Amino acid sequence: MAVAGDEIETLIAAMARLPGLGPRSARRIVLQLIRKRAGQMAQLAGLMARVAENARECLICGNITQSDICPICQDPGRATGEICVVTDVADLWALERGRAFHGRYHVLGGSLSALDEIGPEDLRIPQLLDRIAGENVTEVILALSATVEGQTTAHYIAEALAPSGIAVTGLAQGVPIGGELDYLDDGTITAALRARRRF
Repeated sequence: MAVAGDEIETLIAAMARLPGLGPRSARRIVLQLIRKRAGQMAQLAGLMARVAENARECLICGNITQSDICPICQDPGRATGEICVVTDVADLWALERGRAFHGRYHVLGGSLSALDEIGPEDLRIPQLLDRIAGENVTEVILALSATVEGQTTAHYIAEALAPSGIAVTGLAQGVPIGGELDYLDDGTITAALRARRRF
């Protein structure tokens, strides 16, 4: 039985479908916004409307931007010859937060999956191959997840790039900084053992 009005319940249900939110968190957020509707809610509604109207994919890398070409692709200082391939925009943003990578990116928009009938043509793999043929690329970094789909995608791209002679690398996998072995899953520990190095 609904406690609030239909529109409020609909808003709560819509918020609860967002990643990282559940019904209780959504309800708290909506209540906070309603209490502050003159400031927070009106401002948020305006921002969301503008983003909905202006957001688009970068024509080069697939990043989310407000213009045809994102600031990373426009930055001449990022033309290092390195392209970091990621599954989605969230991965790109996570790498940018670390400020460790200074090259350019390529967002695939997903991973290969036979079960979901997602093939190379359903992703931005053809665009990646075109970029590599047209740009002065020296290294492709495959920053894809350690899932079966992620690794299948990485192997497919590595095989497609093999004739080019371009260096293809992947992110190291294993024990995170500050991680304790007792809290890690078996797959992470196995990857860490296989990637061990000399002190």
